[in-house]
Amino acid sequence: MPTYEDLRQRHIEEAQPIMRELIERIDWPADRLAEHRQSELRRLARTVQAASPWHRKRLAGLDPDTLDERSLAELPVMTKDDLMANFDEIVTDDRLRLEVVEAHLSGLDHRDAYLLDRYHACASGGSSGRRGVFCHDWDAWALFWYSCTRRLIRALLASWDEPRPPRLSMVAAGNAAHPTVSASQTFATPKLLTRTFGVTMPLERIVEGLNEYQPTVLAGYASALPLLTREVQEGRLRIAPRLVLTTSEPLLPEIREAIEQAWDAPVMNVYACCEAGALAAGCGQGPGPHLSDDLVVVEPVDELGRPVPPGERSAKVYVTNLYNHTLPLIRYEITDEVTVLDEPCPCGSAQRMVADPQGRLDDCFRYGDVVVHPYVFRSPLARERVVLEYQVRQTARGAEVAVRCDGQVDLEALRSRIAADLAKVGLASPEVSVSAVDRIGRQDTGKLRRFVPRG
Repeated sequence: MPTYEDLRQRHIEEAQPIMRELIERIDWPADRLAEHRQSELRRLARTVQAASPWHRKRLAGLDPDTLDERSLAELPVMTKDDLMANFDEIVTDDRLRLEVVEAHLSGLDHRDAYLLDRYHACASGGSSGRRGVFCHDWDAWALFWYSCTRRLIRALLASWDEPRPPRLSMVAAGNAAHPTVSASQTFATPKLLTRTFGVTMPLERIVEGLNEYQPTVLAGYASALPLLTREVQEGRLRIAPRLVLTTSEPLLPEIREAIEQAWDAPVMNVYACCEAGALAAGCGQGPGPHLSDDLVVVEPVDELGRPVPPGERSAKVYVTNLYNHTLPLIRYEITDEVTVLDEPCPCGSAQRMVADPQGRLDDCFRYGDVVVHPYVFRSPLARERVVLEYQVRQTARGAEVAVRCDGQVDLEALRSRIAADLAKVGLASPEVSVSAVDRIGRQDTGKLRRFVPRG
């Protein structure tokens, strides 16, 4: 029976051609990307017809040989509830029963592990708190990882001139059920050293570890990095990363600004999810990350599911993962608000850009007919430089806001500004409280859920 390290080393070796091809695809022209998407879309359709009972029934009458992106948009939508209710009928390997995958996930700690010597599983609670479970086979796991890191690897290959290898630090999840932990372990090599710091560790231990490690690349949850920029300002964190990579959470403008001021380094925002790896990944040159136009089909739509043109913010997206044939996701709904940018990137890639995603439809608070976008809260909170973290919980007539601060803040003035902004968007006599706390709890994945609607 092969050991974990036996499997991992073989996986790394077999993933190298995948990594090289994905880097080459960055320079593919738009027509070649479109041709590739159509070919992969038809291949995926053949797989689900042959091996996925749920999809076979759902897509009855579909002709894979004529499927294209236009006809894809006419297929029914798939939700996370569909996935979890029909998991055993969606997967294309009968051994991957949901109870088997859940048992594997429950046994994980901080160490990566293979399932059935071939698969990797991960779980996400998502912004909405609904649990999702996902599986990737041998090649799909490599595609997942390199979709997130290919632009980073390319940048390092082009500029690295030191005798010792570059060092990547990841400040993110602490459990291998999240791919920021597991995939970084699977594909760790002496050519790119990797060290992970769980975001729930005491901040002083993270700072101590980073000072000792001196990362070339600092990567992490967007919500964790402002804490580190404050440590730079206070003189406790003394690192000089060449690149900063953010992932898994919205990169808010104030967070990007704080990172750039702290380290004067290119920021590569990776818009990734457990469902499909990097839906988009930044190059460090353009105004936003590039869609993975060779690996996924992303359809920005409004609340009613109608297509949204470039330049207009969507209410959600429908994602078709072209490369994961183990757990096929076809027109899978993700409630992220995305804006496709109708402009070329200075890097020259034909892969389309999107603006840094700022949140999710699920983050909106609804008070009867009044819908309050998270920006209403973010705007006044972002102006308070001493506010390190915050969480907003919806109440019947307003919100309870918890803030973790590094310094004095006028809580009453902040409360008044938020209440006034709520009144401007139509909420009558809003009731708002703002309290300072020592700690804000994170989800099991380590992510910070900033906005919590009423249940």
